[in-house]
This record gives sequence, C-alpha cells and structure tokens, in this order.
Amino acid sequence: MNDTVKLLSLAVAAPDNIITQKEAVETSARLFSERLRDFARLAPVFDNAGIRTRHAARPLSWFTEPHGWQDRMEAYGEVARSLFLETTTKALDRAGLKGSDVDCIVTVSSTGIATPSLDAQLAGMLGLRPDIERVPVFGLGCAAGVSGLAIAARFARARPGATVLFVSIELCTLAFRLDELTRANIIATALFGDGAAACVLRAGEGGIAEVESTGEHLFSDTLGIMGWKIDDNGFGIVLDQALPPFAEKELGPAVDGILKRNGLSRNDIDRFICHPGGTRVLAALESALSIPSEALDHERAVIAEYGNMSSPTILFVLERVLRDGLPARAAMIAMGPGFSASCVTLKRIG
Repeated sequence: MNDTVKLLSLAVAAPDNIITQKEAVETSARLFSERLRDFARLAPVFDNAGIRTRHAARPLSWFTEPHGWQDRMEAYGEVARSLFLETTTKALDRAGLKGSDVDCIVTVSSTGIATPSLDAQLAGMLGLRPDIERVPVFGLGCAAGVSGLAIAARFARARPGATVLFVSIELCTLAFRLDELTRANIIATALFGDGAAACVLRAGEGGIAEVESTGEHLFSDTLGIMGWKIDDNGFGIVLDQALPPFAEKELGPAVDGILKRNGLSRNDIDRFICHPGGTRVLAALESALSIPSEALDHERAVIAEYGNMSSPTILFVLERVLRDGLPARAAMIAMGPGFSASCVTLKRIG
C-alpha cells in the first residue's frame, strides 16, 4: 500500500463581520489618541500593513467596550464552534467523506480556551465515532498552520489508510485590549483578523497534494519575540519590533537546516508558501529566502482581504496556490512563539 501522506481536501472560512482598515484606524484613534501620547506616531501602521478588510468574531461596536475573560471566551466558544463546523463539513464533503470516516482530529488554536475541546463539543453534530482520537494543541501561534499540519501528517503516516482531520481556528480580534496603551497593542489592532481552515489527510492513493516532509527549528533565547501575557482581562499581545530583522537574518539558515535534514535544498523548492504576518515580515521573508521581489502574490492578497489571522492564514494562501496549480514542489513556511519556524514541503500529484 502507498504510505505517502496525501492532502485530500482543504476548506477555509471567516466570520461574517467585516471591518475595513479605514474603520479600524478611525475607531482606534477615537479610543486611543487622547490616552496614548505616541498614537499619532504609531497610526501609520494601519496604512502600511497592506490590509483593506478583516473579518471579526464580533461587530466593530463590541470592541469599543471593556471585556473580561468570561465574555471573551463565551464569544470564542460560540464563533469557534461555528467556524469549526463550517470548515470541517466543507473539507469532508470535498473529500467525499463524512464524520464517521474520521479516525483522528488535530485542532490548533492559541486565541481561546475550550474544555471540553471544540471537537468533543461538536462530535455529535459531525457524526464522529466513539473511538475518535482527539489532539487539541494550544500555544503554537502563527506557526501552527504549518506545525499542526505536520502533526496531522505524522498521525496519517503512522496509520496508513486512517483519515486525519486537521482544523485551525483563531479569533485574534477577541484579544483586543482597550486598557493596553502600548505599541504592541496598536500594531496588533492594525494587523489581526479571524478565520479558520480544515484539511483532510490520509496515507494512500489519490489526493490533491503529497505531504513530503516536515521540520521545525526552535531559536534559543527568543521567548520575548512573540506570545501572550495573561492577566485578569484576557490575553495581551507580546510582539517585539525586532521580529522582521530577526527573520531576515535567522530564517534562511533555519529553513536550510530543515530542508537538509529531509534531503532537500532551496534549489529544490519551486515556490515558498509563506505565512503573511505583515508587509514588513513578507519583505523580510523575501530577503531571507532569496524570493524574487513581489513573488508572494497570494500572500499579499490574503493579508489584504483578511489581515493576519494567525495559524489559518497560510492555509488561506495554500488554498489559492492549489487553485492556481501547485508547482512540482512547494515549501510552506511559518514562524511563531518560541520563537520558532515550521516547514512542510508539498509535492504536486500527477
């Protein structure tokens, strides 16, 4: 039996509430300009982010009021369940499968907490079997779209013929903080949106792409670059301004190392599929990986329409790359808290 892991299907979704960048900057100015001395200096980040619109778990008016853990997590549970159901149903339909065909679910999310986990809450609606294996993963942040896919692929490879569902859900906007008068909070306000994606994987025949290899790189002494700080009001963003120059300097050797461990080099990659963390990060990625200027067209289109949705963002990019036609070999690249880099290589089938 063919034991190579295949991506059978992919589906993406976002909440119905849409916030334009013009609305975001006007609302932010009203909320922060009189309380944050540096707001005028920071405000250009809204124009420079390359974002036109974002989807949000709640209407814009919700964000103008104070919120604590309870209402943030109530909103997370409601919207995350809806997106989980939408994306998994679409992905299973596209693969010609139903919930009872799924043997394992890997779910990644770093923007909310649900116990019992989302997959357990929706098991009945999805028709999951009682012997389903559930693997909820928290804390991988923006990298989880790639590292979670890698985890799901390893489960599929270990059990040829088993169907593995991978789900990525992030509701970043629910971490918006009125009380955080910081540069990092303003940048997060300018960048982040909400979305979800689901993939079906199986080791065997068929599929729309082959998951060829996976790898990670954990950078030492970098815990302060990205993450959450947690207090009574919820999550608070940790985002160091050194991220783009760090990525430009350090990412290339890290990716080279991952590829080398899998018997590959950059010359073997026909397209890098990158997590679009922002325009400055995209420019750093192009420099670090020697990608031709403006080659990351789908990345820029996704961030313009949806903003940085954390982990599912790269799967939105992958959907567009697949729609246009996957090249012979592509490498998915994302960075996240740790600080870390994740890589998955995909091969075209046929």
